[in-house]
Amino acid sequence: MQTLVARLEDTAAAMPGRIALQQGPRRIDYRTLRGDALALAAHLRSRSVRPGDRVGLVLSNSIEAAIAWYGCWRAGAVVVPLNVQARERDLTVWLQHAGVRLLVHAPEHVDAAQAAILSGVPTLAAEREAGPAVMPADTVADPEAELPMPDPDALAAILYTSGTTGSPKGVALSHRNLAANTASILDYLQLGPDDSTVSVLPFYYAYGASVLHTHLAVGARVVLEDHLVYPHLVAEALQRERATGFSGVPSTFALLLDRGCLDRCDLSSLRYITQAGGAMAPALARRVRDAFPSARLFVMYGQTEASARLTCLAPERLDDKPGSVGQGIAGVEIRVRREDGRDAAPGEQGEVWARGDNVMTGYWNAPEATAVTIVDGWLRTGDLGHLDPEGFLWLAGRRADMIKTGAHRVHPQDVEEVIAELPGVREVAVAGIDDALLGQVVAAYLVAGAGVPDERAVKAHCRRRLANYKIPRQVAFVAELPKTASGKVRRAALTQAT
Repeated sequence: MQTLVARLEDTAAAMPGRIALQQGPRRIDYRTLRGDALALAAHLRSRSVRPGDRVGLVLSNSIEAAIAWYGCWRAGAVVVPLNVQARERDLTVWLQHAGVRLLVHAPEHVDAAQAAILSGVPTLAAEREAGPAVMPADTVADPEAELPMPDPDALAAILYTSGTTGSPKGVALSHRNLAANTASILDYLQLGPDDSTVSVLPFYYAYGASVLHTHLAVGARVVLEDHLVYPHLVAEALQRERATGFSGVPSTFALLLDRGCLDRCDLSSLRYITQAGGAMAPALARRVRDAFPSARLFVMYGQTEASARLTCLAPERLDDKPGSVGQGIAGVEIRVRREDGRDAAPGEQGEVWARGDNVMTGYWNAPEATAVTIVDGWLRTGDLGHLDPEGFLWLAGRRADMIKTGAHRVHPQDVEEVIAELPGVREVAVAGIDDALLGQVVAAYLVAGAGVPDERAVKAHCRRRLANYKIPRQVAFVAELPKTASGKVRRAALTQAT
């Protein structure tokens, strides 16, 4: 199977002058992207980074971030992309758990620098430049001769799916996993070199990384937009760049519909839209289709453990299968199984299992967690759902407690640990509550003791210790927390405790 690194080599040879990435006024073609990745790889080797070593990246979406991914791979290193919104607390845990050999971060990211110091990890600053020389490089006679292509079964990336829970979950993905995921997505989107996308999803999440790699795999163009704070600017970029595609989570499209001023833009160039990262309500899907009439909407489902993608609902089936997440993509088998491990009947609810070359090799340094999740080559997703008689998958919720807020994932314990630091907090539990824009937001429930802080103080403390997306939107004070007979908090009942 051809790795993503090999695909970049072929693209750079076949269409060297085609624009690969652009960010504001900056442009980088495939020849330069390949050359800068090789130069960075040589520099990493000069810094004693060897095949199999983990290199952490704390970089917002940028040309430098893309170069860093491919430069690490060409050096044989494992990419560990970390959330740029995370604070020192989370970053330190991830760096230590992954055994990161070197950390690449933006110079202004103080928390990343401090986490590296605490972890004893050397750093490399990734400066944004006006020209093509974006990463430091050592002069080598023939970098290609010294930098062999990575083996398909070698580890390529470790993506963290939760925070400091005591046992961080690092999803270990091989080059084969990523290549299989990319090939399947190319198959149903039919991406080609004439395509272009405006990218708003962060590369440190599987979905955003997938958008980047699938487009670079075929010589397409990726236009980088920093964030969705100003949705109308994203809409203007889609029009200005004559983008053929756009990807987002449900909250992305809700923002664009509500604040993007779409009626002022000519978006007729769009031929495809992809949605994942949480369920899209049929009503929202209809609004998206109406707002982008020329684009085909692909509703998708996946997990980081599957390199991003598991199923896809073809645009032609949106009307007769509203609410479904479709069928397994090419190379992926989907089953719904009962508690006893047997296949559920059509319409019968059970746990979603999946198998394919895109399924992770396991959780990094967590053999017990891996053994529970990967069973006889099948991925136990932890999601509940059923298959209809035609084999279309319908999801019914998650077994786990993870909160999905926008494009982010939040483990309740992360927030609980921080709130528990405050004096006067006797007990605390955190859960996700429904939100029309983000899907879910974080809510905290406190049992008060003497000297308990008020809601404003709780949020201020969280703001100092946590990334913005982890800060509770709601703080409620309750007499007691709902619990099971064994004393465990019943998170599903928290919203009824007020």
